[in-house]
Amino acid sequence: MTSTPPSKGQLERVLIAGGGIGGIATALALAKRGIASTVLERRLIFGEDGAGIQIGPNGTRILGELGAAAFLRSRVTVPDGLRVLDATTARPLAAFPLGRWIAERHGAPYWTAHRRDLHNALLSAAERESLIKIRMGFDVTSVSDEGDGVTATSANADDCRGDVLIAADGAWSALRSRAFGGAAPAYTGKCAVRVVLPIEDVPEALNRTEVHLWLGRDVHVVHYPVQAGHAVALVVVFDDRHVTTDWSTSCDTAWVSGRTTGFAPLLRELLARPDEWRRWSLMTLRHSPRLAVGRLALLGDAAHPVMPFLAQGGVMALEDAVVVADTLAADRADPPRALKAYERARRSRVQRVARASRLNGRIYHLGGLPADARNFAFTRMSADRFMRRFDWLYGWTAPQTASHQPVTPSASSE
Repeated sequence: MTSTPPSKGQLERVLIAGGGIGGIATALALAKRGIASTVLERRLIFGEDGAGIQIGPNGTRILGELGAAAFLRSRVTVPDGLRVLDATTARPLAAFPLGRWIAERHGAPYWTAHRRDLHNALLSAAERESLIKIRMGFDVTSVSDEGDGVTATSANADDCRGDVLIAADGAWSALRSRAFGGAAPAYTGKCAVRVVLPIEDVPEALNRTEVHLWLGRDVHVVHYPVQAGHAVALVVVFDDRHVTTDWSTSCDTAWVSGRTTGFAPLLRELLARPDEWRRWSLMTLRHSPRLAVGRLALLGDAAHPVMPFLAQGGVMALEDAVVVADTLAADRADPPRALKAYERARRSRVQRVARASRLNGRIYHLGGLPADARNFAFTRMSADRFMRRFDWLYGWTAPQTASHQPVTPSASSE
């Protein structure tokens, strides 16, 4: 898709607070529709830390449209399927198809990747867009909606003016509570620990091109290959009372090992391999903020931090990006009206994803007789029929982007 120049006298520049996945994806989506943007990123340089991310067809389809898939394709893994196991016995409970099955059904593949690789791919695509400007070291502390435009002010008292501002500054968004009526995130009582291991450190029996999901009482483990199969992303979700606002709080191996003493030997062997973990608290918003107020909009985790039990948090930011770009491109003469259209288009979708994610979390963490019933249901379930239940999720396309005919990554090229 080639960028088209904006019409004279219409929307010309959008400010984007936050240069993460959602922010850069939004800049790219706007550029594809002929709208210039300035990304205001508080960091002086983009970090190298990160974890794994699963990108369903509803996400990879968007990456193709944005031009980022070409930069990411060589760094991802295409898992053949999802294996579900009992964490205490290692007994297989179910196997569901991904790979060719999901690509043929939805017209785009299922990828697993390192978040750093995804972000770098988006940045590489953005560097080739003349309509995108990225300002590093600009920490947006306040925003003023002046009716005919907006002004963002940084912690250093620098100003930047545009026609619209989109806040994509993450789950701990400073702008959400100031402009959109959203409260601070509330702790869910669960935390996650994560690590990315070289493939050489993974027990041979678990060195598969698959997503593994281990289920236990009040805990579950997920691991899958990333970096083109050269590493494995490993995440464990526990109940935990300690709250941290840091995405990368250090956590030692003894803490993880002490909480997994009842796990199967093979799983314990895997969890003993890392020298250090990174921990973060799982947060949620008890009250949904408004997504649009005048010339301001909220996007991604800043708008709707989703629990990680459906692997859709990052993909929801990608969906937000193309929808807000579509609504602005369709109504350049009235940005507030366009942003209200974005809010209407996204609210029910993200709420449905959030509900499905919370339900998955409850199912994953069952114990006792309910867990036995869950496991029995898994062993009797038709894999094909189970996967078709997610057509609403993976088959999503933005209605207003249908005419754009984006280039999607083909299954045959993976």
